[in-house]
Amino acid sequence: MHLKKDTAISIALVLPSIIAVGVFVYGFIVWSIRVSVSNWKGLLPNYEFIGLQNYIQLMQDPRFHIDVRNTVIFTVLFVGGCLIIGLGTAILLDQGLRGENFFRSLYLFPMAISFIVAGVVWRWLMNPAAGSRMSGLNLLFDNLGLDFLINRWYTTPYWGIAFIAIPAIWQMSGYTMALYLGGLRAVPDTLREAARVDGATELEIYRFIILPLLRPITLSALIILGHISLKVFDLIIAVAGKQVALDVPAIYMWTTTFDGYFFGRGAAIGILLLISVAVLIIPYLYFTLRAEAEV
Repeated sequence: MHLKKDTAISIALVLPSIIAVGVFVYGFIVWSIRVSVSNWKGLLPNYEFIGLQNYIQLMQDPRFHIDVRNTVIFTVLFVGGCLIIGLGTAILLDQGLRGENFFRSLYLFPMAISFIVAGVVWRWLMNPAAGSRMSGLNLLFDNLGLDFLINRWYTTPYWGIAFIAIPAIWQMSGYTMALYLGGLRAVPDTLREAARVDGATELEIYRFIILPLLRPITLSALIILGHISLKVFDLIIAVAGKQVALDVPAIYMWTTTFDGYFFGRGAAIGILLLISVAVLIIPYLYFTLRAEAEV
């Protein structure tokens, strides 16, 4: 009887959360799917069923092609940069250097800043203006005599989106460093000592022992950074505003829905974003749960 009472109390405590998640997450997902297959354009709702027409038009839309290209470029540079810098800084901090706490806090500090704030700062740092209006990094390069480094930053044709990845890497590489540093500290010292006794160099220890043990950390970081890059919105808006050359699906969804009042197509973009994130997260959850079950 006492066990049944505890079970009832436990269910009562979590039931509001279950209902809230069911309504405001899964319920809205279902509603968005319904809107994405409708002809809703304008302020008045129009649920006329048009099938996959919104999705087909998106696949044929040159602007959406730019969005996909920009997302791929941004994701590759952002994720790759964070993984490389994060792993490198973690290895340096793992050497037991003096001032480790200071440098660890210094690397983690950018993560405490929102993408909007970081975007405003980096908009000034990457100011593409020349002449008397030059500022930020270009002005620094000019004063140091490094004129070959002066460039147009995010206004560079085609590759402008690549420069937007710089502030994103600056902000999230510290988080990646923290993940890797935790993984490095979990590697038993006995493994390293045994490898040294067998004649392995430090490079071989990292290549054949430590890095393979860090694969789960790398996978976790890849999933987290990947879904951030797929949904990037505020950073680009803060740095460059709404520009077609720097457009990504999240910005296209916003302009289509709230500027153009084409709610059907906007919902279709949102569903495609959801699918792209699910493609990353679902396999990760599957293999994680499977590994835990085997243990």
